Amino acid sequence: MQTIGAGVKFPEGPVWCDDGSVLVVEMFGERITRIMPDGSTSVVANVPGGPNGLAECDDGSLLVCNNGGSFTMVDLGGLILPGPFDPDRYTGGRIERVDPKTGAITRLYDSCDGHQLRGPNDLVLDGKGGFYFTDHGIRHDRSGDRTSIYYAKLDGSHINEVVFPVEAANGIGLSPDGTKLYYAETHAARVWVRDIVEPGIVAPVTPFDTHHLLWASPKLVYLDSLAVDGDGNVCVATIAPVGGITVLSPSGEVVRFVESGDVMTTNICFGGPGLRTAYITRSGLGDVAVVPWASAGLALHR
Repeated sequence: MQTIGAGVKFPEGPVWCDDGSVLVVEMFGERITRIMPDGSTSVVANVPGGPNGLAECDDGSLLVCNNGGSFTMVDLGGLILPGPFDPDRYTGGRIERVDPKTGAITRLYDSCDGHQLRGPNDLVLDGKGGFYFTDHGIRHDRSGDRTSIYYAKLDGSHINEVVFPVEAANGIGLSPDGTKLYYAETHAARVWVRDIVEPGIVAPVTPFDTHHLLWASPKLVYLDSLAVDGDGNVCVATIAPVGGITVLSPSGEVVRFVESGDVMTTNICFGGPGLRTAYITRSGLGDVAVVPWASAGLALHR
Protein backbone atom coordinates (compact mmCIF):
# COMPACT_ATOMS: atom_id res chain seq x y z
CA MET A 1 0.00 0.00 0.00
CA GLN A 2 1.41 3.37 -1.01
CA THR A 3 1.38 6.10 1.61
CA ILE A 4 2.15 9.81 1.38
CA GLY A 5 2.60 12.69 3.80
CA ALA A 6 4.33 10.82 6.61
CA GLY A 7 4.49 12.83 9.83
CA VAL A 8 1.32 14.89 9.57
CA LYS A 9 -0.37 15.24 12.94
CA PHE A 10 -3.72 13.45 12.82
CA PRO A 11 -4.73 14.13 9.21
CA GLU A 12 -8.43 14.48 8.44
CA GLY A 13 -10.75 15.95 5.80
CA PRO A 14 -8.84 14.92 2.64
CA VAL A 15 -9.58 16.93 -0.50
CA TRP A 16 -8.11 15.90 -3.84
CA CYS A 17 -6.98 18.76 -6.07
CA ASP A 18 -6.69 18.92 -9.85
CA ASP A 19 -2.89 19.21 -9.67
CA GLY A 20 -2.75 15.75 -8.07
CA SER A 21 -2.09 17.00 -4.57
CA VAL A 22 -4.25 16.26 -1.54
CA LEU A 23 -5.21 18.80 1.08
CA VAL A 24 -5.72 17.65 4.66
CA VAL A 25 -6.34 19.33 7.96
CA GLU A 26 -3.99 18.38 10.77
CA MET A 27 -6.19 18.30 13.85
CA PHE A 28 -3.26 18.33 16.25
CA GLY A 29 -0.96 20.30 13.96
CA GLU A 30 -3.62 23.04 13.77
CA ARG A 31 -3.09 23.71 10.08
CA ILE A 32 -4.11 22.87 6.53
CA THR A 33 -1.40 20.96 4.69
CA ARG A 34 -0.89 20.13 1.03
CA ILE A 35 0.55 16.69 0.27
CA MET A 36 2.10 16.27 -3.17
CA PRO A 37 2.09 12.97 -5.07
CA ASP A 38 5.74 12.43 -4.11
CA GLY A 39 4.80 12.70 -0.43
CA SER A 40 6.28 16.12 0.22
CA THR A 41 4.23 18.53 2.31
CA SER A 42 3.74 22.26 2.64
CA VAL A 43 1.61 24.37 4.96
CA VAL A 44 -1.31 26.13 3.27
CA ALA A 45 -2.60 27.92 6.36
CA ASN A 46 -2.36 27.77 10.12
CA VAL A 47 -5.77 27.12 11.69
CA PRO A 48 -5.75 27.41 15.50
CA GLY A 49 -8.09 25.18 17.47
CA GLY A 50 -8.96 21.79 16.09
CA PRO A 51 -9.47 21.73 12.30
CA ASN A 52 -11.46 18.55 11.72
CA GLY A 53 -13.21 18.72 8.32
CA LEU A 54 -12.36 20.39 5.03
CA ALA A 55 -14.05 21.25 1.72
CA GLU A 56 -13.03 23.32 -1.29
CA CYS A 57 -15.38 25.95 -2.73
CA ASP A 58 -15.61 26.91 -6.40
CA ASP A 59 -13.77 30.19 -5.73
CA GLY A 60 -10.80 28.28 -4.31
CA SER A 61 -11.49 29.16 -0.69
CA LEU A 62 -11.57 26.39 1.90
CA LEU A 63 -14.30 25.64 4.42
CA VAL A 64 -13.17 24.23 7.75
CA CYS A 65 -15.09 22.46 10.48
CA ASN A 66 -13.17 23.54 13.58
CA ASN A 67 -13.90 21.63 16.79
CA GLY A 68 -12.13 24.32 18.79
CA GLY A 69 -9.59 21.92 20.25
CA SER A 70 -12.15 19.62 21.84
CA PHE A 71 -9.67 16.73 21.93
CA THR A 72 -6.25 16.42 23.50
CA MET A 73 -3.54 14.41 21.78
CA VAL A 74 -2.62 11.01 23.19
CA ASP A 75 0.50 9.21 21.94
CA LEU A 76 0.38 5.45 22.50
CA GLY A 77 3.82 4.36 21.42
CA GLY A 78 3.65 6.25 18.14
CA LEU A 79 -0.07 5.75 17.54
CA ILE A 80 -1.86 9.09 17.86
CA LEU A 81 -5.36 9.07 19.34
CA PRO A 82 -7.85 11.80 20.32
CA GLY A 83 -7.87 12.13 24.09
CA PRO A 84 -10.07 13.66 26.80
CA PHE A 85 -11.59 17.12 26.63
CA ASP A 86 -9.48 19.86 28.20
CA PRO A 87 -11.50 23.03 28.89
CA ASP A 88 -8.33 25.09 29.12
CA ARG A 89 -7.48 24.57 25.44
CA TYR A 90 -11.02 24.65 24.06
CA THR A 91 -11.85 27.80 22.08
CA GLY A 92 -15.36 26.96 20.87
CA GLY A 93 -16.70 25.12 17.84
CA ARG A 94 -17.03 27.05 14.60
CA ILE A 95 -17.20 27.00 10.82
CA GLU A 96 -14.45 28.99 9.12
CA ARG A 97 -13.53 30.05 5.62
CA VAL A 98 -9.81 30.09 4.82
CA ASP A 99 -8.15 31.95 1.96
CA PRO A 100 -5.39 29.56 0.81
CA LYS A 101 -3.47 32.41 -0.83
CA THR A 102 -3.18 34.60 2.25
CA GLY A 103 -4.04 32.26 5.12
CA ALA A 104 -6.73 34.69 6.28
CA ILE A 105 -9.51 33.10 8.34
CA THR A 106 -13.11 34.31 8.41
CA ARG A 107 -15.50 32.93 10.99
CA LEU A 108 -18.83 32.12 9.34
CA TYR A 109 -20.78 30.42 12.13
CA ASP A 110 -20.35 29.57 15.79
CA SER A 111 -23.98 29.17 16.84
CA CYS A 112 -27.46 28.32 15.58
CA ASP A 113 -30.71 29.61 17.10
CA GLY A 114 -28.92 30.48 20.32
CA HIS A 115 -27.14 27.13 20.62
CA GLN A 116 -23.35 27.21 20.48
CA LEU A 117 -21.66 24.90 18.02
CA ARG A 118 -19.65 22.44 20.09
CA GLY A 119 -17.42 20.34 17.86
CA PRO A 120 -18.07 20.70 14.11
CA ASN A 121 -16.63 17.63 12.48
CA ASP A 122 -17.37 17.03 8.79
CA LEU A 123 -19.16 18.74 5.92
CA VAL A 124 -20.44 18.35 2.37
CA LEU A 125 -21.40 21.04 -0.14
CA ASP A 126 -24.73 20.64 -1.96
CA GLY A 127 -24.07 22.67 -5.11
CA LYS A 128 -26.97 24.97 -4.27
CA GLY A 129 -25.13 27.61 -2.33
CA GLY A 130 -25.00 25.73 0.95
CA PHE A 131 -23.53 22.84 2.88
CA TYR A 132 -24.47 20.28 5.51
CA PHE A 133 -22.22 19.67 8.49
CA THR A 134 -22.11 17.52 11.59
CA ASP A 135 -21.46 18.57 15.17
CA HIS A 136 -19.72 15.75 17.02
CA GLY A 137 -20.10 17.49 20.35
CA ILE A 138 -17.96 17.06 23.45
CA ARG A 139 -17.82 14.05 25.73
CA HIS A 140 -16.97 14.32 29.41
CA ASP A 141 -16.23 11.49 31.83
CA ARG A 142 -19.88 10.93 32.69
CA SER A 143 -21.83 12.97 30.17
CA GLY A 144 -21.85 14.03 26.56
CA ASP A 145 -23.55 16.49 24.23
CA ARG A 146 -26.61 15.63 22.20
CA THR A 147 -25.75 17.17 18.89
CA SER A 148 -27.17 17.96 15.47
CA ILE A 149 -26.83 18.02 11.73
CA TYR A 150 -26.87 21.57 10.35
CA TYR A 151 -27.32 23.30 7.01
CA ALA A 152 -25.72 26.65 6.27
CA LYS A 153 -25.20 29.06 3.40
CA LEU A 154 -21.70 29.50 2.02
CA ASP A 155 -21.94 33.28 2.30
CA GLY A 156 -22.51 33.20 6.06
CA SER A 157 -26.08 34.48 5.83
CA HIS A 158 -28.09 31.54 7.17
CA ILE A 159 -27.83 28.43 9.34
CA ASN A 160 -30.52 26.00 10.47
CA GLU A 161 -30.73 22.74 12.36
CA VAL A 162 -31.62 19.79 10.12
CA VAL A 163 -31.61 16.75 12.43
CA PHE A 164 -31.71 16.56 16.24
CA PRO A 165 -30.74 14.63 18.28
CA VAL A 166 -27.75 12.77 16.90
CA GLU A 167 -25.29 10.75 18.98
CA ALA A 168 -21.75 11.93 18.21
CA ALA A 169 -22.42 12.86 14.58
CA ASN A 170 -19.42 12.40 12.33
CA GLY A 171 -19.23 11.64 8.59
CA ILE A 172 -21.73 13.17 6.18
CA GLY A 173 -22.44 12.87 2.46
CA LEU A 174 -25.03 13.16 -0.30
CA SER A 175 -26.35 10.60 -2.76
CA PRO A 176 -25.29 11.08 -6.40
CA ASP A 177 -28.65 12.66 -7.27
CA GLY A 178 -28.57 14.89 -4.19
CA THR A 179 -31.88 13.64 -2.79
CA LYS A 180 -30.55 11.70 0.19
CA LEU A 181 -28.41 12.78 3.13
CA TYR A 182 -26.18 10.20 4.82
CA TYR A 183 -24.54 10.63 8.20
CA ALA A 184 -22.66 8.42 10.65
CA GLU A 185 -22.75 8.22 14.44
CA THR A 186 -19.36 7.39 15.88
CA HIS A 187 -19.94 5.48 19.10
CA ALA A 188 -23.26 3.89 18.14
CA ALA A 189 -21.64 2.74 14.86
CA ARG A 190 -24.72 3.55 12.79
CA VAL A 191 -25.22 5.12 9.38
CA TRP A 192 -28.48 6.97 8.75
CA VAL A 193 -30.16 8.17 5.57
CA ARG A 194 -32.72 10.97 5.29
CA ASP A 195 -34.73 12.17 2.31
CA ILE A 196 -34.05 15.79 1.39
CA VAL A 197 -37.21 17.82 0.73
CA GLU A 198 -35.40 21.04 -0.12
CA PRO A 199 -31.98 22.45 0.78
CA GLY A 200 -31.63 22.26 4.55
CA ILE A 201 -34.91 20.40 5.09
CA VAL A 202 -35.35 16.62 5.40
CA ALA A 203 -38.56 14.62 5.49
CA PRO A 204 -39.83 14.00 9.05
CA VAL A 205 -39.73 10.52 10.56
CA THR A 206 -41.55 8.90 13.47
CA PRO A 207 -39.68 7.49 16.49
CA PHE A 208 -40.04 3.86 15.38
CA ASP A 209 -39.61 4.45 11.66
CA THR A 210 -36.54 2.35 10.86
CA HIS A 211 -36.30 2.80 7.10
CA HIS A 212 -33.90 5.69 7.62
CA LEU A 213 -31.40 3.47 9.45
CA LEU A 214 -29.11 2.42 6.61
CA TRP A 215 -26.77 0.20 8.63
CA ALA A 216 -25.75 -0.63 12.19
CA SER A 217 -22.50 -2.47 12.77
CA PRO A 218 -22.91 -5.84 14.50
CA LYS A 219 -19.33 -5.51 15.77
CA LEU A 220 -17.71 -3.26 18.34
CA VAL A 221 -16.30 -0.55 16.08
CA TYR A 222 -16.47 3.23 15.78
CA LEU A 223 -17.48 5.07 12.63
CA ASP A 224 -15.82 8.23 11.42
CA SER A 225 -16.12 10.26 8.22
CA LEU A 226 -17.54 9.01 4.93
CA ALA A 227 -17.68 9.57 1.19
CA VAL A 228 -20.17 8.44 -1.43
CA ASP A 229 -18.88 6.88 -4.66
CA GLY A 230 -20.30 7.17 -8.16
CA ASP A 231 -22.41 4.03 -7.72
CA GLY A 232 -24.05 5.50 -4.63
CA ASN A 233 -22.14 3.30 -2.21
CA VAL A 234 -21.42 4.85 1.18
CA CYS A 235 -17.77 4.39 2.10
CA VAL A 236 -17.39 4.96 5.82
CA ALA A 237 -14.12 5.08 7.74
CA THR A 238 -14.12 2.42 10.43
CA ILE A 239 -12.05 2.61 13.60
CA ALA A 240 -11.40 -0.92 14.83
CA PRO A 241 -8.61 -3.36 15.73
CA VAL A 242 -8.43 -3.82 11.95
CA GLY A 243 -9.22 -0.35 10.67
CA GLY A 244 -10.35 0.48 7.18
CA ILE A 245 -13.25 1.49 4.98
CA THR A 246 -16.64 -0.24 5.17
CA VAL A 247 -18.41 0.04 1.81
CA LEU A 248 -22.22 0.00 2.04
CA SER A 249 -24.63 -0.30 -0.87
CA PRO A 250 -27.48 2.25 -1.16
CA SER A 251 -29.71 -0.43 0.38
CA GLY A 252 -27.43 -0.89 3.40
CA GLU A 253 -25.64 -4.13 2.53
CA VAL A 254 -21.91 -4.47 3.21
CA VAL A 255 -20.30 -4.65 -0.22
CA ARG A 256 -16.74 -5.03 1.02
CA PHE A 257 -14.27 -3.95 3.67
CA VAL A 258 -10.94 -2.44 2.65
CA GLU A 259 -8.21 -2.62 5.28
CA SER A 260 -6.07 0.47 5.73
CA GLY A 261 -3.39 -0.76 8.10
CA ASP A 262 -4.31 1.76 10.79
CA VAL A 263 -6.65 1.34 13.74
CA MET A 264 -7.46 5.06 13.54
CA THR A 265 -8.80 5.25 9.99
CA THR A 266 -10.79 8.48 9.81
CA ASN A 267 -11.72 9.63 6.30
CA ILE A 268 -11.67 9.01 2.57
CA CYS A 269 -11.87 11.00 -0.64
CA PHE A 270 -11.53 10.11 -4.31
CA GLY A 271 -9.21 11.50 -6.95
CA GLY A 272 -6.85 10.65 -9.77
CA PRO A 273 -7.85 9.76 -13.34
CA GLY A 274 -11.53 8.87 -13.43
CA LEU A 275 -11.68 9.36 -9.64
CA ARG A 276 -10.60 5.73 -9.25
CA THR A 277 -8.07 6.32 -6.49
CA ALA A 278 -9.01 6.52 -2.83
CA TYR A 279 -7.07 8.73 -0.44
CA ILE A 280 -7.57 7.43 3.08
CA THR A 281 -6.45 9.36 6.15
CA ARG A 282 -4.59 7.13 8.59
CA SER A 283 -4.74 9.53 11.50
CA GLY A 284 -3.18 7.26 14.09
CA LEU A 285 -0.08 6.67 11.97
CA GLY A 286 0.00 10.20 10.57
CA ASP A 287 -0.16 9.69 6.80
CA VAL A 288 -2.49 9.15 3.85
CA ALA A 289 -2.92 5.81 2.09
CA VAL A 290 -3.30 5.84 -1.70
CA VAL A 291 -5.45 2.91 -2.81
CA PRO A 292 -6.83 1.91 -6.25
CA TRP A 293 -10.62 1.78 -5.89
CA ALA A 294 -13.07 -0.66 -7.45
CA SER A 295 -15.66 2.01 -8.23
CA ALA A 296 -15.24 5.53 -9.52
CA GLY A 297 -15.68 8.20 -6.92
CA LEU A 298 -18.37 10.86 -6.95
CA ALA A 299 -17.30 14.32 -8.05
CA LEU A 300 -18.00 16.69 -5.16
CA HIS A 301 -19.77 20.00 -5.42
CA ARG A 302 -17.60 23.04 -4.86
